[in-house]
Amino acid sequence: MKKILLVVSLSLALGACANTGTIDKDAQITQDWSVQQLYAEAQDELNSNNYTRAIKLYELLESRFPYGRYAQQSQLDTAYAYYKDDEPAKALAAIERFQRHHPQHPNMDYALYLKGLVLFNEDQSFLNKLASQDWSDRDPKANRDAYHAFSQLIQRYPNSKYAPDATERMTKLVDALGGNEMAVARYYMKRGAYVAAANRAQKIVERYQNTRYVEESLAMLEQAYNKLDKPQLAADTRRILEQNFPQSPYLTKGWRNDDIPWWRYWK
Repeated sequence: MKKILLVVSLSLALGACANTGTIDKDAQITQDWSVQQLYAEAQDELNSNNYTRAIKLYELLESRFPYGRYAQQSQLDTAYAYYKDDEPAKALAAIERFQRHHPQHPNMDYALYLKGLVLFNEDQSFLNKLASQDWSDRDPKANRDAYHAFSQLIQRYPNSKYAPDATERMTKLVDALGGNEMAVARYYMKRGAYVAAANRAQKIVERYQNTRYVEESLAMLEQAYNKLDKPQLAADTRRILEQNFPQSPYLTKGWRNDDIPWWRYWK
């Protein structure tokens, strides 16, 4: 038993030495480099999609040259490298650190844009991409957080070069948030919780007016009001549906549970 433990201990020790050697290799190679050389090498690694080494070099730069524009830019570039390496939590931590330390930095618009991008793509796993995930299937908190980051960018830096793309992504996120609400409303309708369903549908009509879910929300509202024995409210809702969606199929058949596949009730 002692021999086995000795072998295991030696193996672990050798493994630790090997790892330390790998970690220290870049530190040894670059020990006499200037900040410009170190940053250029990190950028080359980043542009070559070697994100792990790029991050290591950015961290070396920060530890050796903690002040100045190269160190500040390295923090942002580290966040981007984590984002590209599918490490959203680490990317967000790096961005928040940059925001905390450099609130007046001239590239703060990019930091907000990158934060929005990380959150925008946070739930886009490999399997979700293969399956062409519906955006309304995503975690609504991720959608709201991404929207908030892009919204901050638009409000604080309306002339930023990142503003047009952020605006386009915000439109998609609003539609997704409307879809999140619709998923809940459908679930309540199926359960016969008509007051809760009506509240959700009304919320979509009021807050997400430019989304594809408004037509169905109005039809659902009419149905819910009828179920709740509120004929006047049902008639008023139908009139709004007719005015805004004169060709709507809901005008002839109404909103029905069996129109929705079972797997769409709760997304």
